[in-house]
Amino acid sequence: MTPAQALQVQITPTAPQLGDTISVVVRQDNLEVSSSPRVTLGQQTFDTYLIGPNRFRALLPTTPLDKPGTLKIQVSGEGQVKNLAVQLRNRSFPTQSIWLPPGKDEDISDAEFNRVDAFKRLVTPQKFWRGPFVRPNQGEITTIYGIRRYYNGVFAKDYYHSGVDYAGATGSPVVAAAAGRVALVGRESQGFKINGNVVGVDHGQGVQTIYLHLSRINVKEGDMVRAGQVIGAVGSSGASTGPHLHWGLYVQGKAVDPVPWRYQGME
Repeated sequence: MTPAQALQVQITPTAPQLGDTISVVVRQDNLEVSSSPRVTLGQQTFDTYLIGPNRFRALLPTTPLDKPGTLKIQVSGEGQVKNLAVQLRNRSFPTQSIWLPPGKDEDISDAEFNRVDAFKRLVTPQKFWRGPFVRPNQGEITTIYGIRRYYNGVFAKDYYHSGVDYAGATGSPVVAAAAGRVALVGRESQGFKINGNVVGVDHGQGVQTIYLHLSRINVKEGDMVRAGQVIGAVGSSGASTGPHLHWGLYVQGKAVDPVPWRYQGME
C-alpha cells in the first residue's frame, strides 16, 4: 500500500448544524506508526482515541455561539496531512425571558465555577459509554438546547441554554444517560448557588454529562455508574424557578446539543 492510500478520513454528520458534535474518524493502515493521528480545527488541536482496529476518532464540538460557514479540518498522521472542508449550517434558536427572584439571581462564585469548569475539561482516554444515550428523566421537555435568554430583562450576549430541561415532579428519578464515572458532586449547602445540587458523570474521551437542580443525590465522586442507573432526583435547588432537571452534555469542554447523542448515538 502506498502512503497516499494509507490515511483515510470519515467525517459525520456530513452537513452539521450549530450545536452538533462532529465525529472525525481516521483509519491508519500502517501498523508500524506508533503515534495516533491528530485533528486540527482553527487554532485548536484535538487528540484522537482508538475506537477499533487501526481506527481513531476525534470529537469536535460546535455551539450556537459559533459562526456558520466553512470549517477547515486538518488531519495529520502516518507522515501525511489531509485538509478537508465541512459546511457548518446555521440554525435558528428562539429567545426566552427568565425572571429570577431575589436570592436566585446571584452571580456564580469562583469556587463553584472552578469546580464545574474543571469537570467540563476532563479528558479520560478510556471510553465508558456504549450506544445512544438514554433519557435522564421522564418529565416533559420544557426548554430545548440553544435557546438565547433575557435574564431579568437583560440579554445574555454570550449565553445559550446549554442543555435540555425536563419538567419532572420533585423527587422523580434522574438516571445516568450513559455509563461513566461520577466526577462531580456539588451541593447547594456547600456553595453551589447556581447549579444547586449537581452530579457530573465523565463518560471518557472528553465527553461528560451534568445533572442540575437536584433534590437528592444518590452517588458519590468516584462511583462507576451504568446507563439508566438512578443518580438523584428532580428538584429546584440553585438558580431555578421551579422543579425541573437541567441535563447538559459537554464535548471537549463545550456544551453541545445532547439530542443527537440520544437518537443517533456516537460510537
